[in-house]
Amino acid sequence: MASFRGFACVVPELPEAETIARGLHGAIAGATIRSVEIRSKKNVLAPRGVSFAQRVTGERIASVTRRGKYVVFDLGSGWRLVVGLRMTGRLVVGSREEPPGTHVVFGLSGRRRLLFADVRTFGRVRLVAPGERWDHALGIEPLGAGFTVEAFAGMLAGRKTPVKVLLLDQKRIAGVGNIYACEALWRAEVRPSRPSRTVTRAAATRLHHAVIDVLTRAIALGGSSIDDYVDARGARGGFQDVLSVYGRLGAPCARCGEPIVRTMLGQRGTWWCRRCQR
Repeated sequence: MASFRGFACVVPELPEAETIARGLHGAIAGATIRSVEIRSKKNVLAPRGVSFAQRVTGERIASVTRRGKYVVFDLGSGWRLVVGLRMTGRLVVGSREEPPGTHVVFGLSGRRRLLFADVRTFGRVRLVAPGERWDHALGIEPLGAGFTVEAFAGMLAGRKTPVKVLLLDQKRIAGVGNIYACEALWRAEVRPSRPSRTVTRAAATRLHHAVIDVLTRAIALGGSSIDDYVDARGARGGFQDVLSVYGRLGAPCARCGEPIVRTMLGQRGTWWCRRCQR
C-alpha cells in the first residue's frame, strides 16, 4: 500500500473520469430522467432563459462519455450534461445512503437515482445546448489517435515551459493531471523542470509512450483513490497502490533506490527521483 505524504487532492483526472463514464454508461444508458431535484443552484449551470430541471426532465440518456476530465451525458434530444467533478465531486447511481454534499438528485426510470455530490462545492453540472462547442478550450485527447509522437514533439518544440507544466496544460493535452504527469515523467526518466524545448526526440518518444501507458493502466485499475474519489458504484480505485513516485516522499525509488523528493513546480507538488530523472 502506498503511503501518501504532503499531497493535495487533485483527482479526478482522466482515468477517474473515464472509469466513472464507463460505469455510468453501463448502468444508466437508455434510462429516462423522470425528475430533477436541485438542492444547490451554485452547482448547476444552464443557458440563459432555460430552466435546468424542466429542460432535462423527460430526456433519455443516450450515452455517457468523457472529454478530458469531464463526464458527458449525451441526451436523446442532442442536449448534453457536462459534469466537472473537480476535487471532491462524485456521480453515484442508486445509493440508498446519500453521500455528504449531495446537491443534485436525478430520478431515473426503473426506480433508480443518479446523485451528484460535492463536499467542497467546486464541481458543476452544466446543461449544454445542441451544437454548442463547450470544449473548444480543451486540447488533444492523450488516448486518441491524434496524440502521436509527432504531435507531442511539436508541442514541446521551441517552448521554455517546464515539461511537467506543459503536460498539465489542459489547452494542449486534455485530462492529464498531477498524479499521472509525475508518474509518466518518472517512467520516461525525464526531469519535471526540464524546459520543453530541450527534451530530445528520444526522450519525447519515451514520455509520449509513458503518458499513454500510465493512463491506460490507471483506467484498468479503476483510477486512483487518494482522497474522496469513488467510481459510479461507490467503489474505490486501485492505482494508488502501484504509484511509483506521486505522494511517496522519502520512499526509495523502485528503479535506483534513491529517496523520492518533492519540489514545487508551477505551484504544484512534484514528486520525482533526482538520480533517474536528470
